Amino acid sequence: MSRKVMMITGAGRGIGAATARMAAARGYDLCLTYQKDSASAEAVQRDCEAAGAKVLLLQGSVEDEAHAIGAFEAVMKHFGRIDVLVNNAGGTGPRGRLESITHAGWANTMGANVTGLAMFCREAVKRMSTKQGGKGGAIVNVSSRASELGSAGEYVHYAASKAAVDTLTIGLAREVAQEGMRVNAVNPGLIETEIHARGGAPDRLARLGPLVPMGRPGKPEEVAECILFLASDAASYVTASCMQVGGGR
Repeated sequence: MSRKVMMITGAGRGIGAATARMAAARGYDLCLTYQKDSASAEAVQRDCEAAGAKVLLLQGSVEDEAHAIGAFEAVMKHFGRIDVLVNNAGGTGPRGRLESITHAGWANTMGANVTGLAMFCREAVKRMSTKQGGKGGAIVNVSSRASELGSAGEYVHYAASKAAVDTLTIGLAREVAQEGMRVNAVNPGLIETEIHARGGAPDRLARLGPLVPMGRPGKPEEVAECILFLASDAASYVTASCMQVGGGR
């Protein structure tokens, strides 16, 4: 029996990298996408191959529709199948209050977190849906607890984009529920990744970690466990779910 194939966007670091390594160890072959940091992405690729996975590594921006189309064409040519899509790529955009965020800042955040994600979902449905001649599959979108918390004073634009991801997840899940597909999201809270420093708040983990009910930030592997569950047959009756992974926050 051939190994299942999982595509992970933004797989070069953080939650995407942790998910890739865990998926490789659990028997998946992988298509991993990244935008800029080739050294990190190639390190993830080596780790996954060492765990027994075949890995197709692709560079591109999720904001580019041609990248989404090309990634799925490449994975079908390389592996002949696609079973799981993990939409992890995205970013916070610039940090600041609403009145300080430019039109470009809003557009870039929405482009990566919403429009790009939607294009990858679209291409996945075209290949997974039984209505389209596929064999079914699962999509797991990486959202955020910010979608409910709002991120006032820092990332309202990011929170709004993740609220859109939640809504897209629920709507698409119901749209394809009878076509062999499940669509879910994970909503991480404060997680130990580079996203905080890249977003202009390197002190965020230290500042907010003690305020989490569990008293600490989460680890990327703790989110990856939830992603792998939602991708698996163990979650066969779970769809249109947005799973909170925030330590109670």
